[in-house]
Amino acid sequence: MVESVATPAKSAGAKTMMMNFGPQHPATHGTLRLMLELDGETVVKCVPEIGYLHTGFEKIAESMTWNQFVTVTDRMNYLSPLNNNIGYVLAVEEMLGIPLPERGRVIRVLMCELSRIADHLLCVGLQGMDLGAFTVMLWCFRERERLYDVFETVTGGRLTTSYTRVGGLSRDLPDTAVPMIRAALPLILETVDEVEKMLLRNRIFTDRTKGVGILTQEEAIGYGWTGPILRACGLAWDVRRARPYLGYETYDFEVPTRSEGDCFARFEVRIAEIRQSVRIVRQSLDRLKPGPWCCEDNKVALPAKDWVYTKMESLIHHFKIIMFGHGFAPDPGEYYGCTEAPNGELGFYLASTGDMRPWRVRIRPPSFLNYTAVCRLVEGRLLSDVVAILSSLNVIAGELDR
Repeated sequence: MVESVATPAKSAGAKTMMMNFGPQHPATHGTLRLMLELDGETVVKCVPEIGYLHTGFEKIAESMTWNQFVTVTDRMNYLSPLNNNIGYVLAVEEMLGIPLPERGRVIRVLMCELSRIADHLLCVGLQGMDLGAFTVMLWCFRERERLYDVFETVTGGRLTTSYTRVGGLSRDLPDTAVPMIRAALPLILETVDEVEKMLLRNRIFTDRTKGVGILTQEEAIGYGWTGPILRACGLAWDVRRARPYLGYETYDFEVPTRSEGDCFARFEVRIAEIRQSVRIVRQSLDRLKPGPWCCEDNKVALPAKDWVYTKMESLIHHFKIIMFGHGFAPDPGEYYGCTEAPNGELGFYLASTGDMRPWRVRIRPPSFLNYTAVCRLVEGRLLSDVVAILSSLNVIAGELDR
């Protein structure tokens, strides 16, 4: 749709043009639609529409047991589903007050950071592709596919993993996964170095990202920004440091920041975070010791399969956890838990009435909060800048629908 309309704010006879940017436009990466009012090539006004992709997540949760909702979290940020899985079950476990064995905690950290690397690789690759660097996208996709092989080996799935369970994991880390991960890390770092060489001094890329889409630190806080785009505004806020979970306070890593707050700074922060995640992954691999990977409370976590086949008590626990209408029931109350997902703070507000299903679930998806500033960023900029700004925000449409 392209049409001309009279704009009272402009002089008599002057006209602006209304243009749909997306959802078919490749730079919108999904169901996003921006209704732009243009004065020539300058964006005068922007009205965003999130579209419809995966809807009603929070209401769906109210008809599921606490464990069943894990599969739905895969469909939120489908570029890093493991972070969604782990963030949700951590909130439930903190509400229940159950401990997790050390091996289970280390495996979760390992999978979270690998998923963060995969998400950042795709974001950086698509940021390059949207601005003309198609080769960069191919390099990043190659490394992402390498990580998908790891996810498939560990979880059995490549995109929707559903790997976690309340109280632990769906299965232990297979022996073949560790050498696969160790072999992938240097190749990922090599690709990151090549991406930097390709883009950091690329005149086209720098001209279209430096000084574009600037948001001050105060404005970013006001919009509720978190994650890499907030740290690109100069604030070193990271949930792994501010509210540690899974023992993150014992890992040696830095929180990269930049002060410019533009598209180029967001690119630099994600590149730096990939390297920091590799550091954490290597520390996790060194910490892996034999031991249990689920809590020992079989009223919450599934008992071992060989026990289910041979012990009546374990068979009863298995039946009650798996069958709909049974399962564990947290004490009545409300709880909020959050983790540092690749795009920022991923929070789960959970309300229980003492039932085996949640009474209310409310999710704080980082993409939804990050997307709220898009009008502020694009208005007054050129139409071509809209592409650069959207790609720097890494908005995942699956997180937007309420």
